[in-house]
Amino acid sequence: MRIASNEHPESVEELSATIRREFGDEVLGIIVGLCNISNIKLKVSKEQASDFRDMIVSYSEDPRVILIKLADRLEVMRELGIFPPEKRRKKSWESMNLYAPIAHKLGLYSLKSELEDLALKWLEPKDYEYICRRLEETESERQTFIARFLEPIVEKIDKQGIKYHIKSRTKSIFSIWTKMRKSHIPFEEVFDIFALRIIVDCPREIEKTLCWNIYSIVTDFYTPNPDRMRDWISIPKSNGYESLHTTVVTKEGRWVEVQIRSQRMDEVAERGIAAHWRYKGVNQGAQTSEQWLGRLRELMETTTHSL
Repeated sequence: MRIASNEHPESVEELSATIRREFGDEVLGIIVGLCNISNIKLKVSKEQASDFRDMIVSYSEDPRVILIKLADRLEVMRELGIFPPEKRRKKSWESMNLYAPIAHKLGLYSLKSELEDLALKWLEPKDYEYICRRLEETESERQTFIARFLEPIVEKIDKQGIKYHIKSRTKSIFSIWTKMRKSHIPFEEVFDIFALRIIVDCPREIEKTLCWNIYSIVTDFYTPNPDRMRDWISIPKSNGYESLHTTVVTKEGRWVEVQIRSQRMDEVAERGIAAHWRYKGVNQGAQTSEQWLGRLRELMETTTHSL
């Protein structure tokens, strides 16, 4: 179903009544919010990017509207090859400069990264293909190094009987491209190509203790860089992100970023407000969403830097 601004008023009213009758006021509100966003006429100019983000928030009384809009944009980007070249570039620019920053504000990092990578694929195809190829060529060496790096850490964690698992996360293509451009360095000199994520599975009341315990184990074997230490467990980010980040150096002089967090923290980082609902309970979802939307509005209003 679709409600368009150029529809005859009577047909809009009839359709709204049908949606209300079959699905209720809540679903109707979400659909109207999506239509309001879709009706915004967007011009591709950096000066309007901030205004557009603010408009999205102001038109969206229900945070689910923004989540649905982001999901819809991601689906479009995954199928962007079917569009003509000019439309591909326009949608890629919007995704990189408007939708990805909104996803970042919401703490939806996986969605943010995929939007940026897909946009770069069409905006800078040669650079994108080069980085993809270099990542594939260095994959085997990278996995060998990771196994060797983790060996003493895993052995000590296992001895303590901590329940955990480890993820190896390769830096997004867009992040690598940005680093190469900003620092004027070749692919080989991007030292933080990957990060290791150690995720502990434990009750919430002992999360901090176990995360710092893991940190102590890591730094028993490798020297940390104090300038690269980030404690978002003691003071979480405003979007709810919690994690302990440190960058350590091996005896060979190779730097490795290690992220330490609980299973709950990891799910919140990946899924944002949806994970908050899971851990706080559905009955508290309305209150949680109001707090989340209030925080989102505040973030949007205080973001003054140019995109």
